[in-house]
Amino acid sequence: MKLRKSLQAAGALVLSLSLVVGCSSNNPNAKENGGGLSGKIQIDGSSTVYPVSQAVAEEFMKKNPGVNITVSQSGTGGGFEKWAKQETDLSDASRQIKEEEKKNAEKAGLDPIEVPVAKDGITVVVNKENDFVDKLTVEQLKKIWEPNSKVKTWKDVNPEWPDEPIQLYGPGTSSGTFDYFTEEIVGEEGKSRTDYTQSEDDNTLVQGVTGDKNALGYFGYAYYKENKEKLKAVPIDAGKGAVTPTDETIQSGKYTPLSRPIYVYASKQAMEKEHIKKFMEFYLTEGKELVPKVGFVPLKDEKYQASLKELGIE
Repeated sequence: MKLRKSLQAAGALVLSLSLVVGCSSNNPNAKENGGGLSGKIQIDGSSTVYPVSQAVAEEFMKKNPGVNITVSQSGTGGGFEKWAKQETDLSDASRQIKEEEKKNAEKAGLDPIEVPVAKDGITVVVNKENDFVDKLTVEQLKKIWEPNSKVKTWKDVNPEWPDEPIQLYGPGTSSGTFDYFTEEIVGEEGKSRTDYTQSEDDNTLVQGVTGDKNALGYFGYAYYKENKEKLKAVPIDAGKGAVTPTDETIQSGKYTPLSRPIYVYASKQAMEKEHIKKFMEFYLTEGKELVPKVGFVPLKDEKYQASLKELGIE
């Protein structure tokens, strides 16, 4: 499995470009080789969750060549919009579904099922050449990112830092990472300064920060881990000392307030289809072993068991 290659390749894609991973179901022997499973699964949503779903889809299709899975990334909000239009079967999300999104899904005849699949820690990063930012407080982050922020240079954040302009990179407004970050850091979901380079594709943000010595950005932990030789993660101080995002601090919740679960949303209607039911069972059993391989933190086993039960899989 070329997980590293798949993460890096995603950086060349434009917003909402769909990736079809795996093999075709045109093979006349596919049904026999795949244990009788056949069909298509459309997944869209969070670019943060994308590497997990892509990896699981790839492995599932190796075992079930009669099933063809398309994984796309148009942001959590964009994914929920497509899901409510019944353009997709499953929706990747880096935050919980909003009440309005849930109502839209229900109007479309869907009964949403929330499935946590891993833990993430939104990682604040600077360029590798930055030798003065050793930590940031939540208050400093708010000062940088709040609407109508007056922060233009590093010196505006800390008078001991250089009088050089900060170049900001972050998710677009359809991103669940954007929603989560603004709520936890700024204090109100969706409230943010707008004069920064936006993208729903985390790899585009990675490229921006690695190419600019005065850059600061934020995105999912997996994308930092994949590029840690080129990026510097900034420890965050929420009032109890600065904490660096690691597997251990994210799992324990010590990396606060930016540790969070990530999700796949299914529906009771989708789970009535055998190939989707088997895919979700695989995701929460064999598939969970792929979570650390693509840079995320696995949940405790009892969480996966609870989700299997919620999905009607005993």
